[in-house]
Amino acid sequence: MAKKKPEVRIKNWGIYTPWDHSAKSLPTLLKSTFDIPCEEGIEFGYIANIKKAKNKKLQYCIYHPDIPDETGNSLPPFSGEEYIRQNDWNFFIGDTIWKPIGNKQGPWRITLAIDGEIITDKTFRLLPTESAN
Repeated sequence: MAKKKPEVRIKNWGIYTPWDHSAKSLPTLLKSTFDIPCEEGIEFGYIANIKKAKNKKLQYCIYHPDIPDETGNSLPPFSGEEYIRQNDWNFFIGDTIWKPIGNKQGPWRITLAIDGEIITDKTFRLLPTESAN
């Protein structure tokens, strides 16, 4: 029997309310945009709806501009895995801006993959506050 191909769509993207990782609810969309003001505490990203992929492993990756660590080396992309919990599942992937904010400006690419195949790929531009409005 042929394998069912997962159905994926991005429900919304942009700026969200702060996300409580311990809560069952996802953050709420405040503004749909790919231009994000580079301000401390801004939560941004997207919500993907994934169907027909229960129990498959979802890989996520956030590629950020060359943000230096304490020693001056660029931080690696943030990545991880999570199992898809339901056959009709909403998943929030995003990040929050932290201090110092000056080195957070630039493109932030966020991808999701199943079995190593990219299923979503969006890039957000973090801009000085006055440029993002």
